[in-house]
Amino acid sequence: MDIPASMVAQVILMGHEIERAEGELRAFIEGMTEDAQAELVALYWIGRGSFEVEDWAEAVATARAEATTPTADYLLGSPHFADHLEAGAEAMGLDVAGAEDDLM
Repeated sequence: MDIPASMVAQVILMGHEIERAEGELRAFIEGMTEDAQAELVALYWIGRGSFEVEDWAEAVATARAEATTPTADYLLGSPHFADHLEAGAEAMGLDVAGAEDDLM
């Protein structure tokens, strides 16, 4: 996994404040590389239970192959996306809690 915990934490924090931060969150996600966006979607899917941790490479490959909608639109249109990202990051051993503390 190459996506930094701080990047995932930023998306989670803004996702929990979507009422205030939607524009900023969209811009942040759109500014990510395609690889980071694919990994973000894979983390979301793992947190949602669509893939298991051991299927990380398959989840990332699927996210790349099925990227027909802008990532920001896909994630923001998904219920509880920030919670699922948080669960996926935790399952993958990514310390987003510490990164969130650093961002606050």
